[in-house]
Order: sequence, then structure tokens, then C-alpha cells
Amino acid sequence: MAYLVMKFGGTSVADIKNIRRAAAHVSREVSAGNKICVVVSAMSGTTNQLVNWTNEASTLHDAREYDAVVASGEQVSAGLMAIVLSSMGIPARSFSGWQVPIKTDDAHSSARITGINPKNLLDSMNDGLVCVITGFQGIAPSGRVSTLGRGGSDTSAVAVAAAIKAERCDIYTDVDGVYTADPRIAPKAQRLSRIAFEEMLEMASLGAKVLQIRSVELAMAQKVRLAVRSTFDDPDAEQVGPDGSDHNVPGTLVCEEDEIVEKQIVSGVTMVKGEAKITLRGVKDYPGVAAAVFGALADERVVVDMIVQNASDDGRTTDITFTVPNAEHDKAMKALNATKDRFEYDSISNSKGNAKISVIGVGMRSHAGVASIMFKALANEGINIMLITTSEIKTSVLIEEKYSELAVRSLHTYYGLDKADN
Repeated sequence: MAYLVMKFGGTSVADIKNIRRAAAHVSREVSAGNKICVVVSAMSGTTNQLVNWTNEASTLHDAREYDAVVASGEQVSAGLMAIVLSSMGIPARSFSGWQVPIKTDDAHSSARITGINPKNLLDSMNDGLVCVITGFQGIAPSGRVSTLGRGGSDTSAVAVAAAIKAERCDIYTDVDGVYTADPRIAPKAQRLSRIAFEEMLEMASLGAKVLQIRSVELAMAQKVRLAVRSTFDDPDAEQVGPDGSDHNVPGTLVCEEDEIVEKQIVSGVTMVKGEAKITLRGVKDYPGVAAAVFGALADERVVVDMIVQNASDDGRTTDITFTVPNAEHDKAMKALNATKDRFEYDSISNSKGNAKISVIGVGMRSHAGVASIMFKALANEGINIMLITTSEIKTSVLIEEKYSELAVRSLHTYYGLDKADN
């Protein structure tokens, strides 16, 4: 017997037919002797409709009332899931976030979980009930319903799993796992059976949209093992035993690095389009100049990504290059032009329409020449590199956007990630 958390996203509960399919997955785990908490998102499209209605009612609205409206979507999903499970002979009851309770701070519409008391859930599961919990929401210190921001149901599921000390948290979605690249771009991409938390976190932050970044951060911090699975797989294809063993779990297991026996040098290739590059040339170099430059951008809430600084031979000036999303390019330029009195520079250049390509893998820590393979692959395709940044398990480059998909496919092949049978 093991405690498991099963999270179903919006497409997985989009209608009653899909809810029945999701419930069949729950039934499989219950039959295997596991004790289950289910976390559900709102039915596909519901949250967007609720947000639109809120904005139509008033563009300047109280965030607490916004939360009261948008939180209703998950309450519908949870109630319907409990009804379907009960009709299948599986005792179930729904819990709103405040009934668990999932406690949050008071940052309405973007709250963070501060704690979960698992007693109500554990008592219910030990009494033989499946607990169906509304994702994406909790209760603020004021006693008002709060929401965690878009994608918050993944975070809810991981937090619940940590609170009840679950064997695993299964994230059911419309894809069957984490792939070495986006299969729509790299047709030879293959599904990973296991991936380390650090790799998944990098991939989530660099364009892979399978898991929400906050949920991966929380899972890594709390050591909650995740499994990314498809709701649309046959529910009876494979089962997990009552001991919680997961060697037969389909999909991708996100776990500690030491659980992965054979580590690939590179586990994935990701792409982020819509990057703008800005270069300040001849910046007078003195202690605090970087703080002045990026402080001006932070004041305007401009999100900065890649940063490269090159000092002159005499150390008097420096060139600072960085990237921002295309959508924030104009705001960044306005912020820099408005703060010339805070730092001096000779000129500024900028360009939109770039893409960041990244290769990620924990195996990069112990292998030389990983970056050189990347540069060689891009050179062979005639792709110029504008910026390079690296970390222990990641190398990223900035290139022209028109070459981005070619770059992903080329790197995927060069690193040996293509399916053997393709």
C-alpha cells in the first residue's frame, strides 16, 4: 500500500467522457491497493472564460473577488470527479482548498503555499475514501479563497504529495512524458524514461511546457518524485503494485539524479523563440555599473535572461549584452534611455527576432567537449552564434529565430538523441 497523488489537467477533465477516462486511472490504482488523493484543474477553457467575465465586469477589480470567481472552475471539476468515482463504486469526496486546508499567503491571484495540514486527507484516505482536491487554490490568512496563478494545480499536487508523504505524484496530461525535444520540431525525439529534477527544472524554464516551473522547484526541494503520464493511455495497460514500485510506470519519472543508472550526456534540446538582444557599448566601468543598468530594468519589471559582459583591455569601459522577451523590448529600451544619468555609455544596439537554443544534461558535469559539439553542429548548418551562456548542466546560445528549428534538429542528431529506428 502506498499513498499516491494523481493530478489531472484541464484537457484530462475537459468533459464527462474525459473525466470517466481519468477516473479509470484512479480505479486502477485503487484496485492495486493504493490510497489516493486526486488533484484536478478546471475543465479545459473554463478558467479563461471566468477571467474574461471578471475583466468584462470591471477591468479594475478586487483581486480577492477575482480569486472567488476563478476558483469556481476547479470546484466543478472536483465535484464531477467525485460523482463519477462514486458511480463506479469507489467511495470519494471532494475538498476545496480551504477544506484541506491548503494555507497560502495573501498575494491574491498569485499566492504561494505556506503550509498544508494533512490530517483531514489522511483520515479520509484511511477510511477508504479517494480525496478529490481542487487544484490552484487555498485559503489566505484573512480566510478568503486565494489562487496560485496559472498552472498552479501542478504546484498544489506536489505540495499535497509532500504533506501526506506520498510515494509519488503522477501528473496526467495530454502528452505521454518528457521528450528529448519537442516532437513537433524534431520528429525523431524520444520519450525519456527518467530525468533528474535539475534537468527537468532547466527544461521547464527553457521552453518545455510539460510541467510548471514552480511545481518542479517544489518537488526538488521536498524530494517528491513525479511521473508525467498521459490520461489518454489505456488505464489497464500497466499497473503499479501496492508496494508503490514504479519500474513499470509508463511516461517519465522525474527523480533524484542518483536514481538514474545510465546518465545521458545530453538529455534534451529546448528552444525559446521571441528573444530580443540589447547591447550597451562603451559603458564606463566602475563598481556598481551593472547594478545600475539592471536596476533600471528591474524597476520597470523587465525580465532579463542571458547576460554577457566584455571589459576593454584598459579596464575603463565594458560592453554589456543581454536578452529580454520581444514583448518587453520597447519597455527595456525606454527604461535605458530614461536613465542615462545613472550610467554612461557610448552607444546602444538592439535586435528582435532571435531564439535561445539550449542543450541540457546532468552528464555534462563529467564529460569534456559537450559545448564544442554544439558549436560544430551549428557551424555545419551555417548558423551564427550571437551569445553563449553556460552552467554545470546547460549550454545556451542565441541565434536568429529563422534557424531555430533547424538548430534543434541538428543538435538532436549530433548528440545521438534520435530514435534508433528512425
